[in-house]
Amino acid sequence: MGLAEDFIPIVIFIIVGLMFPMVMVFVSSLIGRQKKPEPDKYLTYECGIIPTGSAWMQYNVEYYMYALLFVVFDVETVFLYPWAVVFKKIGIFATIDVIIFICVLAFGLVYAWKKGALEWMNGGASWR
Repeated sequence: MGLAEDFIPIVIFIIVGLMFPMVMVFVSSLIGRQKKPEPDKYLTYECGIIPTGSAWMQYNVEYYMYALLFVVFDVETVFLYPWAVVFKKIGIFATIDVIIFICVLAFGLVYAWKKGALEWMNGGASWR
């Protein structure tokens, strides 16, 4: 068998992998409900109480800054947990890598703090 024949299963797998979702979407549009939803479908459900006001509201940009910092340090936890589990087995080089990783994140936190990203009242003007 030549090199081209070796890739035939991979090409078939890619074609099936791309066609399967398209066929499923097409079939679901054929057999699915076609009627237009009622206006009550778009109302906010508030525990059986008639909704007051609109559910569409804007959030302040400071929420975005806090969410972004939370995600960064949450991902840090995801990376540090496996290291903590195998701490005794991996040796000094991995420990040095983790210390460098924590220092980079601490530097980023201090930078964000100095730029005012964590100050709520001033609107984070120096951060933008």
